Amino acid sequence: MKTIDSLDALDALFDKATPRSIQKVARAMTPHYRRWIGAARFCILTTVGPEGTDASPRGDDGPVVRIADDHTLWLPDWRGNNRLDSLRNLIRDPRASLLFMVTESDTVVRVNGTALLTDDPAVTGAFERDERQPRLVIVLRIGEMYFQCAKALMRSNLWTATPPDLPTPGMFLQEMDERFDADGYDSGYAEYARSRMW
Repeated sequence: MKTIDSLDALDALFDKATPRSIQKVARAMTPHYRRWIGAARFCILTTVGPEGTDASPRGDDGPVVRIADDHTLWLPDWRGNNRLDSLRNLIRDPRASLLFMVTESDTVVRVNGTALLTDDPAVTGAFERDERQPRLVIVLRIGEMYFQCAKALMRSNLWTATPPDLPTPGMFLQEMDERFDADGYDSGYAEYARSRMW
C-alpha cells in the first residue's frame, strides 16, 4: 500500500484551504459562539497523552459547559466509569479540544485550547444540583474556535437516518467474557444509571 508520509505529498493532493476556512477562526468568545455553545448539551472532549489519544463524550441536561469568560470554558466531570483516561492525559499534556453538537443541526463547533483540572469548591460548587457536585471541573482556556464544515453530518444523515440493529453494551461485555449476563445488564442499565447521572 502506498502511503503519504510527507507534508509536501499531502499538500500535492489538495487545493489550498479556502480563505473563509481561515477567516472564520475566533480567538475568544463572540456573541454567536456564546449562543451556539450555550445551546449545546453534548460535546466530545479530545486529549492526548503518553499512551495515545482519547475522545470522551460529555453531556448534560442543560448546557454541557459553562462560559466562565470570553476565554474560558468550565466542563464539569460528572460521574462516569472512573477510567479517567482524559483526566490522566490532561495532567500530563494540557492540549485539549471540544467538539460541540446540537441535535438536528449539521453544524459542529470546535474549540481548541489547553486545560487544567480543579477541585476548587468555588468552581465545583457552581454546578451543584440535588446536593451533588462534580469531583472536579475541566477548565479549558480557548486558543481558537470555529465551526466545522457541515458536509460530514450532511453525508451521514446523522439526525434522520434509521438506526440499524446494533450490538448492545451487554453484548460487547459478553464478547470479552462469555459468562457475562448481557440481557440482565442491558435490561437493568437504564435504571442503574438514572441514580448515578450526577
